[in-house]
Amino acid sequence: MPEAKTRKPGVIPRVGSKSVLTSLPPLSLYVHVPWCVRKCPYCDFNSHELKNEIPEQEYLAALQADLEQALPLVWGRQVVSIFIGGGTPSLLSARAMDAMLAMFRACLNVLPDAEVTMEANPGTVEAARFADYAASGVNRISLGVQSFDDQALKALGRIHDGRQACDAIEIAQRSVARVNLDLMYALPGQSIDACAEDLRQAMSFQTGHLSLYHLTLEPNTVFAKYPPAVPDDDTSAAMQDLITQATGAGGWEQYEVSAYARAGQRCLHNLNYWEFGDYLGIGPGAHGKLSFHDKIMRQAKLKHPASWMEKAVRRDGSHVAEERVIAPEELGFEFMLNALRLKAGVAAGSFPERTGLSVLAITPAVKRAVARGLLDPYPSRFQATDLGWRFLNDLQAEFLE
Repeated sequence: MPEAKTRKPGVIPRVGSKSVLTSLPPLSLYVHVPWCVRKCPYCDFNSHELKNEIPEQEYLAALQADLEQALPLVWGRQVVSIFIGGGTPSLLSARAMDAMLAMFRACLNVLPDAEVTMEANPGTVEAARFADYAASGVNRISLGVQSFDDQALKALGRIHDGRQACDAIEIAQRSVARVNLDLMYALPGQSIDACAEDLRQAMSFQTGHLSLYHLTLEPNTVFAKYPPAVPDDDTSAAMQDLITQATGAGGWEQYEVSAYARAGQRCLHNLNYWEFGDYLGIGPGAHGKLSFHDKIMRQAKLKHPASWMEKAVRRDGSHVAEERVIAPEELGFEFMLNALRLKAGVAAGSFPERTGLSVLAITPAVKRAVARGLLDPYPSRFQATDLGWRFLNDLQAEFLE
């Protein structure tokens, strides 16, 4: 891939005077809350164990400074969704969450019916605080349950047990209309029967959305250094088949690699990612993708919370770790890397709409993928075949060339 084009924070380069995008995609806001009670051994996210109390006032001041410095990049654009991720956002006090959401509404053109998701750890759920979160504007909660089996939760380093997970789900359902459950499978020592029991319990709550992830041993994690014994590929594949069959029979449609939803319950924020929409990222380590009429830019903030807080309030751009314009020759892969994760794919017309390039730019890769039986041959849509869905990495890799 070509070398990334970087720029000094605060200076927006021009690719050329001629516009490449005739319209801008939907815009979402991602907010990162970096603290957690304990770092899980499988986690490669930008999360940091909390030693004392969260420095809420300092965090909110830095968040506002981060946001206000980014405002010139998104002037006049509507925000269709907000996602507050972590770390563990549910460690924030109700007052801090209220102040945060009030800040967003004051600074940004947030749609009145915008989806506002907050991630939560079952071990940090309190009924009164969740009701307050909802009163402040949170209308969707994503609970990191991972498993209902106490032994599995202990192996994963989670701070909650199965009973707390069930209680947290019930509290979340009383607080907001839309709840997602994060569940993992192919866990250390997990059998197919244990996977089926986890899934049965998750489905019994009838939440509108399920996110079901295969455990992966990511680099730079404790599990990468000390790998646990996990199910083999055949067992993992059998678990995936079980999940697909059970969720389908229960009324959840798989619409993305790891996402299953009832009618009207898809995660709009994540859909915007996969459809190559825009997102402004604020907070330590937050990433963003922003489109302009003549370029598409990626941005990342400093990862360490203390460094980000210190530099964000300077208001000199020093809290920005990287900004780069995506080279035209990279756009085909970046678009397809996201779009092909969707079970139904995307309309072919969305490629020029979201990248500013002609479909001819990826026609050779499309032809190769069709010839290999990985991509449907219909010219009006880019959608993986059943074979392409099974070998999605191979399909996406066709667009790297």
